[in-house]
Amino acid sequence: MKTLRDRILKDGKCFPGGILKVDKFINHQLDPNLMKQIAVEFIRRYASSEINKIITVEASGIAPAIMMGFLLDLPVVFAKKKQPSTMSGMLSTTVFSFTKQREYHIVLSEEYLGPKDKVLFVDDFLAYGNAAKGIIDLCRQAGAELVGMGFIIEKAFQHGREVIEQAGIRCESLAIIESLDNCEIKLKY
Repeated sequence: MKTLRDRILKDGKCFPGGILKVDKFINHQLDPNLMKQIAVEFIRRYASSEINKIITVEASGIAPAIMMGFLLDLPVVFAKKKQPSTMSGMLSTTVFSFTKQREYHIVLSEEYLGPKDKVLFVDDFLAYGNAAKGIIDLCRQAGAELVGMGFIIEKAFQHGREVIEQAGIRCESLAIIESLDNCEIKLKY
């Protein structure tokens, strides 16, 4: 997706340790027009898939998931990083956050994910595949069918795609970063 790649090169910032900061347009301040283009592209890529729900993990995956849900008239479910006191009957798994360098116990109500669901997971980044593993586990626990996973940005050098493909799940990324060596953003075209 050329618009996204151009925006990453223009406004993305690289930090040591393989960190790409895109908070100017994706995960702190949002560009709604770009988010709509992202949602439309995911919809195009998964047009032949029968999905009845979109799933993500809070917080940065919520914006593209909501935009897709709006355009497809589908519900959006997000796994929470803290269990609300009002939640019972939940699915739970542990996810390690590369960005925050800590583990989260993510939870999701059994009420919103079950065996009749065919879901598409959408998130901002694919790095090591930790969030993906967590969602795969939650879908397995619920008996839901995980149709595919879509990521706005994939850091290919961190090999998260391998985790997803080894699980037999389709993976689509809109922009793929080949390298952030020497804090230089190198995109795959």
